[in-house]
Amino acid sequence: MALFCIRRYGAEDEREEEEEEDRARVLLERLQQQARARQLKKQREAQPEGREGPGGEGLSPGGEPGEGKGKRKRDSEEQPNAHRQKLKTKQQPRSSSEERAGTEEAADGSSPTKKKANRRKSKVQRERTEADSEEYIKQQENKNNFKNKSNKRKKTDEEAQGDETGKKESSEKAEGNQTTKEELPLVASREEANCPPSSMMILGDYEEKPVQKVQPFLPQWLAQPKRVQKRIKDNLCPVRDVPGIHPRLLKKLQMNGIESFFPVQAEVIPAILQSASNGYLMGRGGYRPKDICVSAPTGSGKTLSFVIPIVQVLLDRVVCHVRALVVLPTKELAQQVSKVFNVYTDGTGLKVVLITGQKSFAKEQEMLVQKKVTGYCSLADIVVATPGRLTDHINQTPGFSLTQLRFLIVDEADRMIDDMHQNCLNQIVKAAFRGENDSGSNMLFQRTKPGPVTAASSCSPQIPLQKLLFSATLTQDPEKLQQLDLFQPRLFSSVYSEKNGDGTETEQDTNNKYTLPEGLSQYYVPCDLNSKPLLLLYFMLKMEFTRVLCFTNSREASHRLFLLVQAFGGVTVAEFSSRLAPNERKRTMKEFEQGKIQLLISTDATARGIDVKRVNYVINYDAPQFIRTYIHRVGRTARAGETGVAFSLVLRIQERRFLQMLRDAGIQDIKKHPVKGNSLKPLVQQYEGALCKLEKTVKNERAQRRA
Repeated sequence: MALFCIRRYGAEDEREEEEEEDRARVLLERLQQQARARQLKKQREAQPEGREGPGGEGLSPGGEPGEGKGKRKRDSEEQPNAHRQKLKTKQQPRSSSEERAGTEEAADGSSPTKKKANRRKSKVQRERTEADSEEYIKQQENKNNFKNKSNKRKKTDEEAQGDETGKKESSEKAEGNQTTKEELPLVASREEANCPPSSMMILGDYEEKPVQKVQPFLPQWLAQPKRVQKRIKDNLCPVRDVPGIHPRLLKKLQMNGIESFFPVQAEVIPAILQSASNGYLMGRGGYRPKDICVSAPTGSGKTLSFVIPIVQVLLDRVVCHVRALVVLPTKELAQQVSKVFNVYTDGTGLKVVLITGQKSFAKEQEMLVQKKVTGYCSLADIVVATPGRLTDHINQTPGFSLTQLRFLIVDEADRMIDDMHQNCLNQIVKAAFRGENDSGSNMLFQRTKPGPVTAASSCSPQIPLQKLLFSATLTQDPEKLQQLDLFQPRLFSSVYSEKNGDGTETEQDTNNKYTLPEGLSQYYVPCDLNSKPLLLLYFMLKMEFTRVLCFTNSREASHRLFLLVQAFGGVTVAEFSSRLAPNERKRTMKEFEQGKIQLLISTDATARGIDVKRVNYVINYDAPQFIRTYIHRVGRTARAGETGVAFSLVLRIQERRFLQMLRDAGIQDIKKHPVKGNSLKPLVQQYEGALCKLEKTVKNERAQRRA
């Protein structure tokens, strides 16, 4: 018996071919061994029958014993052996088993006529086996086409192929001998069971298992903050119900029309006042006061929550020194905070100085310090500054000292942390604490950087430095917060609460990273790049939006969009970016608040903390790349408990990433607002004319710059 092995050609790698050939070779050898064993067994059984007397069944027609029945059995065994040997050797004249059978026949004395008949029979069988081998080749080629399928399918195909081979063998044996026909399928099944295992391991299907989200390990003050209600209108607190506020400040609040505090103000103001209950020279009980962090939505009243307590603590000061320092990321935000301080320090004798670079450096030096015969004296109690200008004064202004600093307020703290490469906060802390070897006129009140509390450190009193951090997107990364070197901080965080049927309240959104104003409605508009200007014009002219603040990602994009809308006509538009001078920006903002400008196109300069009054709509012309940028942009509307709407124009290629960014931040209530193309068609003709005007305007501007 022999099998015809076909070497595969195709795209399979050599390793699979070698493994398949090895399995076929081993199977072939076992089949041959079992075939020889059966043949020898048949011959031994036939020999006793051939020795029977005359007239027995073992006599051949010629009178030779054992030639009739025994020879037919040997022929039937030789035929399948010849078939398998031909599949392996391909055109080999005769197999070794056939030669042995022929030798045995000659030894038994078979006649030449019977030999010729056997040769004809073997020739017919060879022709049949050749036809079968061609069919086998085709089947093997078909099988190779499915090799790239999964291991499970491969295993099924191999089992099916084995069944077909067994069927062919049984059909061949049916022509030779009925006994062999019944025997060989059993042998094939045994060989299939005894087939050597493959080196390839078939694995089971992948079972999808729910992946457990790893919860970050946070310090206790971050994991368990003080919850502040975010629903402003439902949680207003009357001014007189907040304990500890000075009567003079209560009168100021009433004069400015403030009858109630927002939830953030009602929680944070008492906390700061309590930390300075023994005066600004020492903390509560003589210990260092805890630092305070506030994370609350835009427009929730964070500015007033630190202005009121700081002014009240400094009302009793005798000597003018820099006691409070407010650091803000932008000039506009610094101007806004300085204006609030001036309102509540009016008539108190406290001096507020703004240093943002809008005035000359020498002029700002004159506002900060004054040189006398006895030395330099401070002219400011409260300094509101931007980081760059403040660093310049620390290093270059003689007499400017922060050694008496009591409060360090960092507004928009997340941005300040991201800009730590400027090393501003480190320089402030270094200036606030003198080294132990520095000489000073008053060694008793010399302040050094605090360390572990010991008996020796408690003997020399010094003014504590308390840090107050405020932001709508305060980070929860402990590694970043560690850079601020906070002392036993307390965190105030805003959450929603909903009333149940029994009158109790349950907190919502406790796991969300950021919170948005309560009255804000959010929409996004899927669009193409070419249709974005048309959508903006559609909102302004067809939908009749008023008091719209539109954000772009760069000042160049802001300027081009401003020129395009101006060339289109029909909309009172202005731009707000660093291209404009400070006076121009101030005038533009005032006109927008008065309603003279309906569309203000801006960069992210106005997105950080600036209180732009009466903004009805915010349009993100360019989709923000970061979630914190989105939070601050849409927070320009729906401030102080009012309502507002935010639209984001999102390219279709950006839509998936944009929505995923919002979902990761816990923002689920944004809705899709598609605009049909037919609604934009009436604007196309006039828009094309505006594009031509824009091209000419841009060329003229470039020519003016070169000149």
